[in-house]
Amino acid sequence: MEDKNTREVIIIGGSFAGLSAAMTLGRAMRNVLIIDSGRPCNAQTPHSHNFITQDGETPAEITKIAKEQVLKYPTVSFLNDKVLSGKKIDGHFELQTESGQVLIAKKLLFATGIKDRMPDMEGFAACWGISVIHCPYCHGYEVSRQKTALLANGHDALHFAQVLSNWTKELVLFTNGPITLDEEQQEQLTKHGIKWIETPVSHLLHTVGQLNTLVLSDGQEHAFKVMYARIPFDQHTDVPADLGCTLNEQGYLQVDEMQHTSVAGIYAAGDNTSSGRAIAIAVAAGMRSGAAINYDLIADSW
Repeated sequence: MEDKNTREVIIIGGSFAGLSAAMTLGRAMRNVLIIDSGRPCNAQTPHSHNFITQDGETPAEITKIAKEQVLKYPTVSFLNDKVLSGKKIDGHFELQTESGQVLIAKKLLFATGIKDRMPDMEGFAACWGISVIHCPYCHGYEVSRQKTALLANGHDALHFAQVLSNWTKELVLFTNGPITLDEEQQEQLTKHGIKWIETPVSHLLHTVGQLNTLVLSDGQEHAFKVMYARIPFDQHTDVPADLGCTLNEQGYLQVDEMQHTSVAGIYAAGDNTSSGRAIAIAVAAGMRSGAAINYDLIADSW
């Protein structure tokens, strides 16, 4: 195992969680390789908020600064590549990359995030992360007190409506088909002045990602500058599952409080483990996983 392709830790994913873990491990003088393919899910998000000292900065700029700081640690290196497969052999992990490299590590951290599954709705993908948003804690202040659309149904719709009522009193729920809330839940919406429209949304009219109008399947048009939505997702990579890591009912990698997955020696942190999709949360999880990995490496040698 002692060659240039061997590391103590390989981190798959070089965004906020991965870079945070790499800094923690670099400061513990661990030999670390970060592998990243350069396709973050927040690529078109114009601003990041609720991350102290970087409020309002672009995700790309925060990542750039973080990468520069992390790579100042001499035991941390970075590879622009994609991991295609992995296997566990004799207590270590062997990874195969898209460029044909075979890399070996004692520990693996998957900080690979998730891939949003865009609905078949013209204009949605172009607006996603700009004016069609997922999180009021990340973006709500900038669009507060505005007439706001919510694209959701079922339990998610009620919960999301409750949360969003803190940011706006002009909320309209678009269920994109027959409402699936029961009578009592519908009464809660009515009590708080939240109307709902069941006619499916056909497409969105926008200007370079800035929402203008929701067009329904019957031709009705509703003017909105902001819409929240909950959409399904896939893991960015199947490699953790192929290695035996358990996914929970929501499709996230199952981890404990120190970011251990169900497979010894494999850790996960960031959006691939939690619905809390904020930079601050990812950074915290990354540092926690880095500390856990370092302690486990120490424990292995005692």
